[in-house]
Amino acid sequence: MFAGTHTAIVTPFRNGQIDEAALRKLVDYQFAGGVQGVVPCGTTGESPTLDYDEHERVIQLTVEYTAGRGIVMAGTGSNSTREAVEMTQEAEAAGANAALLVAPYYNKPTQEGLFRHFKAIADNTKLPIMLYSIPGRCGIEIGVDTVVRLAEACPNIRAIKEAGGNADRVSQMKMLLPAEFDILSGDDSLTLPFMSVGGVGVVSVAGNLIPAEMNRMVQAALAGRWAEAQSIHAQFNPLFSAFLKLSTNPIPIKTALALKGICDAELRLPMCELGEAQVNELRQTMINVGILAE
Repeated sequence: MFAGTHTAIVTPFRNGQIDEAALRKLVDYQFAGGVQGVVPCGTTGESPTLDYDEHERVIQLTVEYTAGRGIVMAGTGSNSTREAVEMTQEAEAAGANAALLVAPYYNKPTQEGLFRHFKAIADNTKLPIMLYSIPGRCGIEIGVDTVVRLAEACPNIRAIKEAGGNADRVSQMKMLLPAEFDILSGDDSLTLPFMSVGGVGVVSVAGNLIPAEMNRMVQAALAGRWAEAQSIHAQFNPLFSAFLKLSTNPIPIKTALALKGICDAELRLPMCELGEAQVNELRQTMINVGILAE
C-alpha cells in the first residue's frame, strides 16, 4: 500500500498562524512531482507546537488540497494513548487515508506498554496504520518483536517508518514480518540502503523541496534500476547531509523552502532560525546540487 515516496510536509506559518495558501501551494507541488502521498502533522510539520484545533485543521486542509491525488497519512501520534486515539479518529473523520503513529516520547514505556498503546489505537480506527520508530527523538525504539506482535494482532497495522539508522533492523523485520508489511526509510540519506535489503520507499523530508527527484530515485530502485537510483542519490546526498548537519529538522528544510520561494521560513519556538553563516552554507549546497541558480 505504501510503496513509494511520501513527503512529511512542513506546516507553513505566517505571523504565527497557519499559512493556508502556502500549504495549498506545497501540497500541489508535491503531487506535481509525482509523490505517492503526503504526511501532515509529523515531526517535520512541527506537530508538538500545533494546538489541537490547528492539528485538526492542517489535516482537513491537506485532505481538501490533495483532492484524491494520493495518500494523506496523518500524523496522529502522542505520548498519551487516549489523545492518540482521539486524534486518529479525528483524522479518519476528516478523510485521511492512513495514520502515522510515532512511538510515545518522554515517558519511555516498556515494549509491553508500546504494544498495548498501538493496539488500543488500531482497535479504535479503521485507518491503515504506519508505525514510526525514531529512538533519537523518543528515547526508545519499537522493538522488532513488538512490531511482529502488532502485525499479527492488528490487521490495520500495515507498515513502519524506520528512522533508527540501522539497515540490520530492516533485514530482521523482512525475515519476520509478512511480505505485504511495508518498511519505509525515515531518513532520506538511508533510503537506498534500506531499499536494498527490502524497504519499499521513504517518508521524506527532502521531498518538500525536491519531490520529483525523490520520487524518481525511489521508483528507479523499486524497478531495479539501481545505477539510476544511485546517481540521483549521489547528486542530492550533499543536501541530505546538510539538513542533518546544520540544525534540527525542520529548521533546515523550512529555510531551503524559503530560499526556493515555496513558503516562508517562519518557525515556532522552541524552533528558531539558522544563523547567517548556516543559511549561506545551505544556499551554496543548493546551488551545488542544481536546485538554485548562482
